[in-house]
Amino acid sequence: MSERIDREYYDSTTYFEAAPHLVDRDSRFQRYRIRMVEALARPRSTDRVVDMGCGWGTFEFALADRVASILGVDFSKRSIEFCERELDRDPRPNVCFLCADAGDTGLPEGGADLVVAADLFEHLYPEDSGRIAQEAFRILVPGGRFAVWTPHRGHILEILKNNRILLQPDPTHVDYKSMDRVVGLLEEAGFHIERADYAESHLPGLSILEKILGRWVPILRRRIAVLGVKPTP
Repeated sequence: MSERIDREYYDSTTYFEAAPHLVDRDSRFQRYRIRMVEALARPRSTDRVVDMGCGWGTFEFALADRVASILGVDFSKRSIEFCERELDRDPRPNVCFLCADAGDTGLPEGGADLVVAADLFEHLYPEDSGRIAQEAFRILVPGGRFAVWTPHRGHILEILKNNRILLQPDPTHVDYKSMDRVVGLLEEAGFHIERADYAESHLPGLSILEKILGRWVPILRRRIAVLGVKPTP
């Protein structure tokens, strides 16, 4: 039986130091993530934002000047320590971090306008995924938005990685969700789906092919982008 990837794994390994393109908020990959997730979530200047699975604090620093406040949540103590060191170096008065389970944050009901889960759901085991969607629904105001951004397992790069052809799989990607599954998770939690489509990657050349052909060619669908809205009474 394979080792379970849980809080202890993230706290006891070099996961948060091992990938320079993730640590560096100005890397091509991180700039791409910020641009694409912003286009999906459409943050507003009045938004109180919660970033579930904040990792390196990428979105906290990227969105700080564009929203009212942003709280990064991660169950890894090592993640939160990294983010707080970054915040010491680059103070932002409307940014803070919380070490907590994204499925049980302890945050007040209806206290957020926007919840972001970018590159989180592929790290969640099936039994945990529904809890996160339900918690996002609970902490959002009516009309609040939940933006989910996650890899598409059927993309050519993920196929190569998961079959160990030229590339190696990411052991922390324990359960890729299909588009139908992501949409289902949000609908089961009570969300109305406003957007559900695929987005291209950050790789030059390949991204052009994905944009042109992804609609018809499943192996060129790089990212799943879903936006759910909490209905108003």
